[in-house]
Amino acid sequence: MIAQLNLAAVFAAVARATWKRPKPSLLRDNVLLPALGFLGIILLWYAVAAVRHELMPYPHEALLNNLDFIMNPFYQRGPGDLGIGWLLIASLRRVLLGFLLGAIVAIPLGFVIGMYKPALLALNPVIQILKPVSPLAWLPIALAIFNLADPSAIFVIFITSLWPTIINTALGVSSVSKDYIDVARVLEMPRWRRVTKIILPATLPYIFTGLRISLGIAWLVIVAVEMLTGGVGIGFFVWDEWSRLNLNSVFLAVLVIGLTGLLLDFLLSQVQAFVTHRRPASTSQG
Repeated sequence: MIAQLNLAAVFAAVARATWKRPKPSLLRDNVLLPALGFLGIILLWYAVAAVRHELMPYPHEALLNNLDFIMNPFYQRGPGDLGIGWLLIASLRRVLLGFLLGAIVAIPLGFVIGMYKPALLALNPVIQILKPVSPLAWLPIALAIFNLADPSAIFVIFITSLWPTIINTALGVSSVSKDYIDVARVLEMPRWRRVTKIILPATLPYIFTGLRISLGIAWLVIVAVEMLTGGVGIGFFVWDEWSRLNLNSVFLAVLVIGLTGLLLDFLLSQVQAFVTHRRPASTSQG
């Protein structure tokens, strides 16, 4: 019996030694598998277009009909006839302005809420009430205040981008170990040095998480806002092309919006990696 168990253990060891996990393939993981996912979407598009072809174009038809937009993204053929590149720039300008204004307000406010309990008790109910409000519900209020579409859109982006950054910043500040704060107090470190040398470095990952969420929501909201306010922008382009029953251009806009959102998140993640990057401590010999 013991010999049989030993023999089984030997066979199991040999099997583990000979059975190797397949090595990760960069080509497969980064090219082939994503390509299969996009191929599935295109096949689904063909299937839907085959059923509703009176309105829905096939992918190759959409590509051919959008060649002018793709090849000439920055054309100017009149006051209201601009290339999709100009429309994208107009939307990005509104989003970045509103997002940066929101970050300037949200990060310090998050620090105050995370560091002072009275501020938490005073502001948390306000945040919890305003946070679930749909961004578009702020648009009539913004139009009443500014009476112009462009600043109203920026104001809606500003309001939208506040909440994730405030909440994540406050969470990061409150998560800093009390031991570090106690040591700083024992060393009689000034409050501003505590904030800059201890709390801020520990909170940076939380801050950037909030910023990335806020930027994603801001880019999502600007399309809906521009549909309602009109003017120059990628959102109004979508609504205008749908009004003309031109789904070819709508599909192009959807692709551009998605790729732009991906690029914005990637760029912010690179900023996060640069800001939070720390060099390994050097060791001295002697």
